[in-house]
Amino acid sequence: MSDTSTSSKQSGNIGFIVLICLVATLGGFLFGFDSGVINGTVKGLDAAFNAENFASGLNVASMLLGCAVGAFFAGKLSDQYGRRNMMMIAAVFFIISAWGSGIAGSSGSFIIFRIFGGLAVGAASVMAPAYISEIAPAHLRGGLASIQQIAIVVGLTAAFFSNYYLAGASGGATEIFNGHETWRWMFWVELAPAFLFLILLFFIPKSPRYLMVKGDEPGALASMTRLFGSDVAANKINEIKASLASDHKPRLSDLLKTSGGGLRPIVWVGIGLAVFQQLVGINVIFYYGAVMWEAAGFTEADALKQNVFMGVMSIFATLITLFLIDRFGRKPFLLIGSIGMSIMLAIVAYAFSSGELVNDALVLSDNMGRTALYAAMAYVFFFNMTWGPVMWVLLGEMFPNQIRGSALAVAGFAQWMANFLVTLSFPVMLGSIGLAASFGIYAAFAFLSIFFVIKGVSETKGMELEDMQG
Repeated sequence: MSDTSTSSKQSGNIGFIVLICLVATLGGFLFGFDSGVINGTVKGLDAAFNAENFASGLNVASMLLGCAVGAFFAGKLSDQYGRRNMMMIAAVFFIISAWGSGIAGSSGSFIIFRIFGGLAVGAASVMAPAYISEIAPAHLRGGLASIQQIAIVVGLTAAFFSNYYLAGASGGATEIFNGHETWRWMFWVELAPAFLFLILLFFIPKSPRYLMVKGDEPGALASMTRLFGSDVAANKINEIKASLASDHKPRLSDLLKTSGGGLRPIVWVGIGLAVFQQLVGINVIFYYGAVMWEAAGFTEADALKQNVFMGVMSIFATLITLFLIDRFGRKPFLLIGSIGMSIMLAIVAYAFSSGELVNDALVLSDNMGRTALYAAMAYVFFFNMTWGPVMWVLLGEMFPNQIRGSALAVAGFAQWMANFLVTLSFPVMLGSIGLAASFGIYAAFAFLSIFFVIKGVSETKGMELEDMQG
């Protein structure tokens, strides 16, 4: 009875906490939607702006430059102005980007508005995990933080479905729908969830750990009381106070070793997690899925349909993580993902290598076409069950309180720069070395990530944030 009572108190007002997490992860939904919507618009953009190869890749990848900048500065600015306030600014940028991308009349103006969206995505990508980790009870933190990845894949799936529906209703991304090209409507759909995100953010509390860093103990106690009740709140405030007692205000220099120079090892681990998550090539599927499957011989309608199936499957995969990550831990999930992804990517590469070029288009046999498709689906499943959510869970919780915002900024910047390079390079690789060699490279990085996890990643399951060591 005593253990049950203590656990219940530590869990706090779980219904309220879950609602707060859902609001915060609307940023993740928009992150996913903004990332996935480009998938179905590439053909329309190429036609509207006469873009091909590198120029086409720049239209797609331009958002990621904004993501890198947004992630880097959001971490630092959130230490100064708060996690919630930075998410509000991100919501405004999502609105600007969704509207502007749809009205763009040139590749230049389109890229500018996509960079605004990138700033929002980058900020949301690091702020939501940080905010959730700072309000969630330790024994539920992994599952609640995994909601961020569920929101991302739900956003991706919503974008894929919206693109599929609009393309079906109009006849294609380049066709006119209600007075405008269909690809423009694909961007404008995002306005509804972006406004909803902005409105709901006004109703969630500020992070109590942020308030303690800013010296607002009464505000932190009030926020913690709303989350956990008065009995637990006072103890938690004292724990945070003790962890901050000998510290100073957060700064980027805290990421450096106290002697010998260079980044602290924990920061390098965060950077490694962030970069490997992208080097396995997942966003090639998310950003270029329609282009890739058309290059492999599928029709535009079938290619868009594959995206919807993969999105739904991604949601299911992430739900598995939501329910099991706090039972089995973070590291086992990463290892399973690395092994599974390396095998499936190798199979995809092999299937594509069997094709023949006919009129500059890759043609696969029926068996190899199905093999490539099923292996790619299994790869996406492994990613979204493991590296997709677990990387964000770890980045949100693995750093000590003092450096969390700054370390997230650096890791987030590295993640989005790797994303940018992979995304920008794919059209060039597709036109030069082909699909098989491209996926062979992604398979090699997935294989290398196995050793990174074994050697570099420590388990954080069940640990309080105040106990994290750098």
